[in-house]
Amino acid sequence: MTKDFLPVCKEDMKKRGIDRLDFVYISGDAYVDHPSFGTAIIARTLEAHGYSVGIIAQPDWKDPDSITVLGEPRLGFLVSAGNMDSMVNHYSVSKKRRTEDAYTPGGEMGKRPDYAVVVYGNLIRQTYKHTPMIIGGIEASLRRMGHYDYWSGKVKRSILLDAGADLISYGMGEHSIVEIADALNAGIDISDITFVRGTVFKTRNKGILDQVNALRLPDFEEIRSDKTMYAKSFGIQYQNTDPFVAKTLYETYDQKLFVVQNPPALPLTQEEMDRTYDLPYMRTYHPMYEAAGGVPAIREIKFSLISNRGCFGGCSFCALTFHQGRMIQTRSHESIIAEAKLLTEDPEFKGYIHDVGGPTANFRHTSCEKQKTKGVCPNKQCLFPAPCKNLNADHSDYIALLRKLRALPKVKKVFIRSGIRFDYLLADKNDDFLRELCEHHVSGQLKVAPEHISQKVLDKMGKPAPDVYKKFVDKYYRMNERLGKNQFLVPYLMSSHPGASLKEAIELAEYLRDIHYMPQQVQDFYPTPSTISTCMYYTGLDPRTMEPVYVTSNPHEKAMQRALMQYRNPNNYELVKEALEREGRTDLIGFGKECLIRPRNTGQKLHQNKQHPVGKKSSTGKAAGKKHAAGKKKTIRNVHKKK
Repeated sequence: MTKDFLPVCKEDMKKRGIDRLDFVYISGDAYVDHPSFGTAIIARTLEAHGYSVGIIAQPDWKDPDSITVLGEPRLGFLVSAGNMDSMVNHYSVSKKRRTEDAYTPGGEMGKRPDYAVVVYGNLIRQTYKHTPMIIGGIEASLRRMGHYDYWSGKVKRSILLDAGADLISYGMGEHSIVEIADALNAGIDISDITFVRGTVFKTRNKGILDQVNALRLPDFEEIRSDKTMYAKSFGIQYQNTDPFVAKTLYETYDQKLFVVQNPPALPLTQEEMDRTYDLPYMRTYHPMYEAAGGVPAIREIKFSLISNRGCFGGCSFCALTFHQGRMIQTRSHESIIAEAKLLTEDPEFKGYIHDVGGPTANFRHTSCEKQKTKGVCPNKQCLFPAPCKNLNADHSDYIALLRKLRALPKVKKVFIRSGIRFDYLLADKNDDFLRELCEHHVSGQLKVAPEHISQKVLDKMGKPAPDVYKKFVDKYYRMNERLGKNQFLVPYLMSSHPGASLKEAIELAEYLRDIHYMPQQVQDFYPTPSTISTCMYYTGLDPRTMEPVYVTSNPHEKAMQRALMQYRNPNNYELVKEALEREGRTDLIGFGKECLIRPRNTGQKLHQNKQHPVGKKSSTGKAAGKKHAAGKKKTIRNVHKKK
């Protein structure tokens, strides 16, 4: 059969000789047949196992007929909000409606509903009362049990119940969706599919829980009414995210209904990863979107390569532990190079591979040998608060892969943009990767994520100590100096994370002052579902220790913390002044070099916005950039040692 997109209408089904589809996949994203999109991966995986799948992308949720255009599937509906949680897609951290949606044709906002999985699920149930429905994707995965919802300010039930679904396929889903499909195809009733790893089901039969020795979580009513019980429940869930050691968990509703989470699916082997990414994707958006200008999200990933999954970094504000897990899964060099060759044949390819990575680019194997058979430690992190003594920090495989990609005909440059863990880089016994990174894979500036500079805040973030970042900065610039490169660092920093008060925000502002850098963009902490940080934000407790954590949810204080990170911006003057006065730090208002702002109404100008090599080049023109580069060698080694 000629390679083609999956069916999106009855005419497509007719062309393929399909009278009735096995599965109909309803997605909140436009249909992009590319392995960076979960819809494409799951649909193509099912197709590879002999099942027919049709796509209804962004149906009109106000019209019940919009989910009937492909008819009733033989085996079931699959439902996903898309590559993002629909609420994150729609709203900024200040809960303001976004104006663009990169996963919609033409970037148009409003083509999917809020809480998309729930809305789509209820839409299906209006017409198809008993057809099996399996929900998945990141929205369903991270809302699989009772969870705090930032946008409503409430603790919500498992999305399984609110969507009227039969199963959740959580995590990445390749293993579980095939096992579910095979069970349905064998005639097993959806209510009896209680045995698949990586799924959540509902039951009123407590005997099932006794059979698998399931671990009871606090009841839903308990976590909804008691923040301490919520934190305890989340802590238990966090300790049961590894497929090798996790237990079956259950949550009780009304003393009669149980929502049960089976242990996570086993990680994909390298052969399975290769098969997943070698499937016959069209590698672009469906042509029906051409008139609208295409789907903007394709631009970022069209010439990028995924080399790994999972992350053992363990950042508190990241949901990867709950979704992809901490076990690193990798593709073979052969699979990645074969995909790279496909990229070079694209008429739009200009010689640049934009990224080779994953959640963390420089993770290409498990953090230690033990993980391969026993999983990750439930109560320890691989890198925090310091690298584990069993950590295998070795970049040799990644270096070899990058060299092979650079050697391909038509490839001019291979960039690394998906982020690196600088603490893992420093743990490597040699500087080979740092040298290769600086010499070949940086596009003038490297983005890194220290996130904060206060030890108190970093402890809550699960990020390395300030001295670790400073050591990396020094090594990075020494290496660039040795190579004769004029390249910079762009640090990502976060305000208002749990643990950060105005005191810590001022500490960060003083650090930025000392390195003469003002971020162009500021990231405010966003409480998304199923992260440690969100649990801390809602409960005021660290679920790992049950210790109290300072949290600010006050919009004005959050605005002051953001303003302190950009204290040189005249528009932030009053907020910065108020913060300094509130904390008794008026010593930072004046004309001395240690001051953040000057008194108003003195006839003096405010500080000029200087730009330091740790950030982007100044937008004032080439002359400023040249002057900056000339002074770099003298300042770079000392600027991070002032504090």
